[in-house]
Amino acid sequence: MVFFHPMKKTNPYLFLFKAIIAGLAAAFVVLLLRPDLLGHQRPIVELKQSPPLHTEPGQFGNGPVSYARAVEAAAPAVVNIYTTKVITERVNPLLRYFFGNQYAPRQRLENNLGSGVIVSDQGYILTNNHVIAGAAGIEVLLRDGRSAEAKLVGTDPESDIAVLKVNLDTVPVITFNLTSSMRVGDVVLAIGNPFGVGQTVTMGIISATGRDHMGINTFENFIQTDAAINPGNSGGALIDAYGNLVGINTAIFTKSGGSQGIGFAIPMSIARDVMEQLIETGRVSRGWLGVETQDITPQLAESFGLQNIVGVIIAGIQRNGPAALAGLRPGDIILSVNGEPASDSKIVMNQIARTSSGEKLYLKILRNGREMEAEAMVGERPPPTRRPRNRS
Repeated sequence: MVFFHPMKKTNPYLFLFKAIIAGLAAAFVVLLLRPDLLGHQRPIVELKQSPPLHTEPGQFGNGPVSYARAVEAAAPAVVNIYTTKVITERVNPLLRYFFGNQYAPRQRLENNLGSGVIVSDQGYILTNNHVIAGAAGIEVLLRDGRSAEAKLVGTDPESDIAVLKVNLDTVPVITFNLTSSMRVGDVVLAIGNPFGVGQTVTMGIISATGRDHMGINTFENFIQTDAAINPGNSGGALIDAYGNLVGINTAIFTKSGGSQGIGFAIPMSIARDVMEQLIETGRVSRGWLGVETQDITPQLAESFGLQNIVGVIIAGIQRNGPAALAGLRPGDIILSVNGEPASDSKIVMNQIARTSSGEKLYLKILRNGREMEAEAMVGERPPPTRRPRNRS
């Protein structure tokens, strides 16, 4: 027996709807794969990719992720310095007059702390003059736990450098960075004993070089860094990323008494020269002309009728000093020293100080609108009785 099923009646609109859906889906796929068929391209962003960096821990090169090797190399040579000073307390003279010796001046001991760096296997230590100034006793503590009494070799208050010596066997010694100049942006680390908490390492970069006119020392050419430097860090080491000594931490700019990201270190180009002179002779010899100089300000330029003049004015002259014997006068304007432009009074003072006693300096000066040349025999700078300002 054959059974016949009735056929369903086909809806023509359903077939048309399926055809439209299939066409739209195909169009979407084509446009997704070939957007250029629409007449415009998707924006292409080109990124400049840096080459891969080898930043294995402790490896020097392009951006080490650890400075442990640098610290391990330098830190053993950084010491803590403890000083004892005898302080005489002031007494009101009226109290002593009326009540006698019970109000006589009394003395007490004051303890201070700082840092230093061992720079030779003979036990020489480099530190700041202000760390040990006036000390009755100086004790040095090494990182390995040894301690010793230190002998003062010599000091130079004008650069704030002092050299000590300890008699110990096999002391750790730091290496100097004398082959390359430090650049702004170079990584540096400060090692010292801030606030007496113990040896501490802080990291930063060199923020500036050649800083002067800070009013800290007579001769200034500081490295500025944002590595944290605090009280007790003075005399400690400023090292590069390889553990080499680049400066002696000296001062901070602060309004609160703590670090505010502006610290100063004496570069090794200065510290080394001062140290060698102190070790060899016990003092530092610098050139001297016996002049007091002053920068040309806009007000001075107007009063002197100077226009576009680069130089420094001689404000005063020491009687019978080298400058006076060379015929220089107050009011003369130094234009150059040995052919180098005299653009700043500090620069001129440093040029003179770097010249050895007995050598000649050739000066170009301006006097009453006329350029002249002068030849001066440099003398030896006398010991300072107080901190001079722009004197040489």
